Amino acid sequence: MSPDSGHDGAQYLTGSPIRVAILRVLAREPRRPAALTDAVDATRTTVQRILAGFSDRRWVIKRNGAYHLTPTGQRVHDAYENLLSEVDRADRYGRFAADLERAGANFPSAGLETGELTAATDRDPLAALDRVVELIRSAGESAVRAVSPIVTAQYNEAAASALDRGASMELVIDRAVLETSVEAFGPALDRALSDDDATVYVASEPIEYGLFRYDDLACVVAYDERNNPRCLLESSDPTVLDWADDRFETLSTAATRLSTVVTES
Repeated sequence: MSPDSGHDGAQYLTGSPIRVAILRVLAREPRRPAALTDAVDATRTTVQRILAGFSDRRWVIKRNGAYHLTPTGQRVHDAYENLLSEVDRADRYGRFAADLERAGANFPSAGLETGELTAATDRDPLAALDRVVELIRSAGESAVRAVSPIVTAQYNEAAASALDRGASMELVIDRAVLETSVEAFGPALDRALSDDDATVYVASEPIEYGLFRYDDLACVVAYDERNNPRCLLESSDPTVLDWADDRFETLSTAATRLSTVVTES
């Protein structure tokens, strides 16, 4: 059987919303044509024609006057609903996934199956940034591991608040972030050098995505081409936790301690 035959069947199903509606009704329970006509708000002639098309494809059979989905019909229904779910997920997570792919983060596709997404919008362009700040502040006495391609006053204030409340922090930044910190955020840099609970690493290569990891939570931040935080995924899925741990270990191992970089400068 050629792939085109499957395409023809998919095209037939999706070519009419009433066909989809009838398939969904029959997936719930068998129905007689008259009951289907009422359920999908279509004429009896239209319903009969669609049932004939389903019968030709062996998606339904007629038994005792009612139409029943066959196992094949049930699989077609399930596959269609799964496709819609994936397309909807792509709409919601598409920008997040695309920005991480552009950054070469190698984020696992399975990680998109779970987690809560916060995305910046035209109405609320700081939604992702604000959520990151909120999560940093709520770290409590946890051991925090983070990676950031930017430095902001909000991030620094949230990190200071978390440290004051007993958190410990390991942070990986790149040279560009360090230069910005030296120029604009002297007190925060001084604390990073003097606080025993804060350890900062400086990566030689640019960092283009963010991580925030503590307890059983991993937060992944996708940035756009201008280094604006656009999407934040929060997840406790083991796949995402393992990925975040691996990313942090890889980046921190290849980086240099801030104290060493400052001394060499």
